[in-house]
Amino acid sequence: MKKTSYFFILSLICVSSGVYAQSTMQTYLDYIATWRDIAVQQEKDYGIPASITMAQALLESGAGKSELAREANNHFGIKCSGGWMGDVYYHDDDAQGECFRVYQDAAESFKDHSVFLQKPRYKPLYEIPVADYQTWAVRIRECGYATDPKYPAKLIKLIEDYGLDSLSSGSWQVPTQEQVQAAAQVRKQSKPKETNSSAEEKGEGDEIKLIVTDPEPDREEPLSAREERKRFYEGHTRKYARMVPYIIAREGDTYSNIAFRLNIPERDVREWNDALGLTLKEGERVYLGKKHKYGERKKAVLWVHPGESLRMIAQREVMQLKSLYRLNEISERVVVFRTRQQILTRKVKEKQ
Repeated sequence: MKKTSYFFILSLICVSSGVYAQSTMQTYLDYIATWRDIAVQQEKDYGIPASITMAQALLESGAGKSELAREANNHFGIKCSGGWMGDVYYHDDDAQGECFRVYQDAAESFKDHSVFLQKPRYKPLYEIPVADYQTWAVRIRECGYATDPKYPAKLIKLIEDYGLDSLSSGSWQVPTQEQVQAAAQVRKQSKPKETNSSAEEKGEGDEIKLIVTDPEPDREEPLSAREERKRFYEGHTRKYARMVPYIIAREGDTYSNIAFRLNIPERDVREWNDALGLTLKEGERVYLGKKHKYGERKKAVLWVHPGESLRMIAQREVMQLKSLYRLNEISERVVVFRTRQQILTRKVKEKQ
């Protein structure tokens, strides 16, 4: 009788654990589905892997279930440092009643997390290809984001369990329970760098708790705007085209981090380059001031070829894109030319 009771209780515990694990997994999947587009946008704008952003959000917010996520829309545990002027929320962390940032919505929290990682201390991160999530996971802790020695392993576990490395390619699909288990088996055979090999794999239920991190364990005095600007130009040569300054984008540059380092509003930089909603590519010109409304007199009429766009011409001729549309009475829905034709870069007097 005693044996029967024992096995009944044991089986009940196993069933309950299985149901709880499935429930937790669904919570994680729902969270990923909700915020994956935001994470992918951070990769495009800031060069931070979508997989790392999503894994950190899952850990820090407990898939949106932590107190900070619910009460402050703070999904990354970022504290009120660095001259934060917004609303605040007090929460016990490394000490009692610590101050955390409050956001209007979670999307704002994702954006602020990306801006936070533009600090000089995180510069070594951007030497790593975005596809190398394992090295990113290790180095983000080495740069001081988290004090937990198992932090890299936890990020990697989430990325591999839920296939987060495929987020930015647009091929992400909800993983099956079998895929999650297979990823765990592969991970057991190959431990990530800087992980304690004797550490036990934790179940999904353990991850639902808020992971306490300290984004700034040793406060670092931020660079002045002048010093940040000076360092930027040490790696970027300032050139001029028709008296308008510009630089050539290097690998890892985005409109956002260029604006951040030069202390210029990001929207201004994007508008100067007719780049609202566009991703910066290596080798492109980035103008640091307003372009002209008209082209040069000697180039009043230009030929464009199939495959060229008005924006390409606007960047090359240091002209505002809206002026080209207006001068040529072309709909802004026209993106790329399909035939060779002439366009105007300034008004031309008709010959009598």
